[in-house]
Amino acid sequence: METIILDCEPIGNPKIFSESELTAQKTIPSNNLPQPVRVNNYSAPNSGTFNLQNSGTFNSQNPGSFSTPNSGTFRAPNAGSIVRSFQPTVQPPYQPPPNFRNHGPILKNEAPARIIPIAALNPYQGRWAIKARVTAKGDLRRYNNARGDGKVFSFDLLDSDGGEIRVTCFNAVVDRFYEIIEVGRVYLISKGSLKPAQKNFNHLKNEWEIFLEATSTVDLCTEEDDSIPKQQFSFRHISEIESAENNSIVDVIGIVISVNPSVPILRKNGMETQRRILNLKDTSGRSVELTLWGDFCNKEGQKLQEMVDVGFFPVLSVKSGKVNDFSGKSIGTIPSTQLFINPDFAEAHELREWFDSGGKNAATVSISREIAAGGAKNEIHKTVSQIKNEGLGRSEKPDWVTVRAFITFIKSDSFCYTACPLMIGDRQCNKKVTQSGNRWQCDRCNQEIDECDYRYLLQAQIQDQTGLTWVTAFQESGEEILGCPAKELYMLKYELQDDVRFGEIIRSRVFNQYLFRLKIKEELYGDEQRVKITVIRADQVNYSSESRYLLDLISKSFRK
Repeated sequence: METIILDCEPIGNPKIFSESELTAQKTIPSNNLPQPVRVNNYSAPNSGTFNLQNSGTFNSQNPGSFSTPNSGTFRAPNAGSIVRSFQPTVQPPYQPPPNFRNHGPILKNEAPARIIPIAALNPYQGRWAIKARVTAKGDLRRYNNARGDGKVFSFDLLDSDGGEIRVTCFNAVVDRFYEIIEVGRVYLISKGSLKPAQKNFNHLKNEWEIFLEATSTVDLCTEEDDSIPKQQFSFRHISEIESAENNSIVDVIGIVISVNPSVPILRKNGMETQRRILNLKDTSGRSVELTLWGDFCNKEGQKLQEMVDVGFFPVLSVKSGKVNDFSGKSIGTIPSTQLFINPDFAEAHELREWFDSGGKNAATVSISREIAAGGAKNEIHKTVSQIKNEGLGRSEKPDWVTVRAFITFIKSDSFCYTACPLMIGDRQCNKKVTQSGNRWQCDRCNQEIDECDYRYLLQAQIQDQTGLTWVTAFQESGEEILGCPAKELYMLKYELQDDVRFGEIIRSRVFNQYLFRLKIKEELYGDEQRVKITVIRADQVNYSSESRYLLDLISKSFRK
């Protein structure tokens, strides 16, 4: 309880009555009219007793006299002593209200909050604490919005009852807790606020998410608690993933049967990342393509490739993979995905025993895109003429195809642009900058910089046996085509003005054949709809693999 007012002035003129005054009042006055009282005996001091045969009447207006039907009136010598006896109601004495003026401040309840299960958390609890193990920790991310720059990170918790919840920290709270949070350790956490979970980013089975604040506490439990599991899985067979919804989050376990090399990929936001594709099979008779992104390629991906290269096929457990339904079903990693190589639990041991006892040679059907001979991806091959004839790129989503073609022309007068190198959050700006004296001006960042980046914006024609078309190649794919950084080529042409050497480099790339990975999408230019074809990747043709692919197509056509 909290005291609102310590004291206040009296209201009116209260009077305190003593108990002696109250008990002295023996009679209670009556405002009713007097009524005759019938009596049988009457006694008075200094007189005898009158027995009234006919129940005489006592008149309360003249208490000293009685009258009877057959007799006269009798008077008592001391009639005033005749009273009616009632037991008075005594009101308790008035007690003034207690005065808390000098009692000092009210103490807060400093007892530790009661530990409750994660499943019992809700926003209406005032004091709570949970004891849980950290099962995943996200990277520290920086962001920029209308309120300015900031930083954020999240981690997932699991308690002894199997309840899971995500905890998120922002800005100053990040500085307090980022370094002390370790995956696998148990913590006692209290004094956070609960808000609805953002299901676009939070896949845990909990409708709430904890946001830690300045008053929050996170205490490491030094003694290990074996009642809290290390991790919690909800494994699904690969055959079940075939019917899973797009973008759903699943746990899967399988044997790694192939691993492809890591390749650089240009994301839609202009940032470059790594991609590595591997394949899993399990006892359901199905296999699935697993795509590793970013750091997964160089950490777990590299380790898996080394194992497969020496003939060992490890068990891989995937926690929180994202289902993709582009041209079949596949699984991809997200920032909260966890990979466990040869884990030590029952499902992994059963899978290893099945594989070693004959599962290795068991026939499987891929629920993803087919894998061409030699391990390269068979990514919907098309000819140049099919792009137009089949109306590719005119649907709501872009089309992704692979075309084997020659470069027949490269537009060399505007092959790159000057770009802003500043970072916005965890991404590079990359917007075009203009020269202002000896400095460069970025309108997006509203800053001047001393040096700029040079990024490819390459326009080229590609041609196969069916026709030709224009394509656009950005930074990474531009380097794959021209074989050198954009800055080097820019300096050669505009600073050194070595047109001879510049022309040699351009001509050396013309009439080379590539396997182009193309993104085709219709876009609006002014008032006109145009189909834009972007080169995502340009690989040198592996003639051995390509020949096996063509032979496979021929054999399939005969079987049909």
